[in-house]
Parts: sequence; C-alpha cells; structure tokens
Amino acid sequence: MTDREMLQKNVEEFSRLQSYMLLCEKDSAVYKAMKTRYLELKVILTSSSVNITEIDMIKE
Repeated sequence: MTDREMLQKNVEEFSRLQSYMLLCEKDSAVYKAMKTRYLELKVILTSSSVNITEIDMIKE
C-alpha cells in the first residue's frame, strides 16, 4: 500500500468514525471507545500534514 493510499484510508476512516460518533450519546461506552480511535486518527492525520480543520465534525 502506498503512502497516498494509506492516507486516503485514514481520512475515510476518520470521516466514517465521526459519522458513527454523532449517532451515539457522548456518555456511552461505545462513544468512549470510538473516541480513542478518533484521537489516534487525528494524531496520524495531523502528523501526516493533513489539515483536518474542515473534516473534523467532532472538534474535541
């Protein structure tokens, strides 16, 4: 997998995960589990020089 493909995969996962998070109650165990992955993806994308300002719907 190329770097570009990996980056695309992470952006798509970040977007999909946020959609799921918006469907859950913020105090639920499911939301908290998804938030861990959300933060991981946020770090990965930021360290890859992706400006996530426009695609970050959760903003936590």
